[in-house]
Amino acid sequence: MDIKDKKTIKDLPKVERPREKLMHYGPEKLSDAELLAILLRTGGKGINVVNLSKKILRKFSKIKLPEARLKELKNTYGLGAAKSCEIIACFELGRRMLQNKKAVLILSPKDVWRELKDIRNNKKEHFIIFYLDARNQEIKREIISIGSLNANLVHPREVFEPAVRHTAAQIIIAHNHPSGDPEPSEDDLEITKRLVEAGKILGIEIIDHIIVAKGSFLSFKDKKLI
Repeated sequence: MDIKDKKTIKDLPKVERPREKLMHYGPEKLSDAELLAILLRTGGKGINVVNLSKKILRKFSKIKLPEARLKELKNTYGLGAAKSCEIIACFELGRRMLQNKKAVLILSPKDVWRELKDIRNNKKEHFIIFYLDARNQEIKREIISIGSLNANLVHPREVFEPAVRHTAAQIIIAHNHPSGDPEPSEDDLEITKRLVEAGKILGIEIIDHIIVAKGSFLSFKDKKLI
């Protein structure tokens, strides 16, 4: 057996330990084997938990592991009944949690307008970011600020920190105009320009800025303002 397999998690530098990596950098930064290692907690005889996880993933592949049966798992590399039950329970819980969740696909300004029906009539401006993957599917949606927009209220840090955290490929900016007029103000134009420039530096494209009102909307992209 490779000597690397025998190294325990405690032998690794703290920065390479799965649990510490998750706490410092978030789950997105961990490999499949590291995530599984956190679930298993301990390795087997002569093998640490990360390398055990790699072997399990190689045997079942990422597609087959969620469907693996208890009998198949508990006889694999000495996993045993307890660890096998934990793996099965994890995937079953994930299936149940995601059963009724549908990915929101954002393809047009009207899609954004529809998604923001809850704030169209709001008396305060809500500045919202849609974090999207490369296929325009929504990863996360966050309200960055509430109140009249100005350069001090909306900072690139608040916009792009979640984008990096959620590994978004692109983002859409959106906010409502309580007046009912979707035409952009000078502040709207200035903030958009500032965020677009910040996005270029970070390699995260702002694909549009949508202003929504009760019965209409305006797309910066369609108006060639972005």
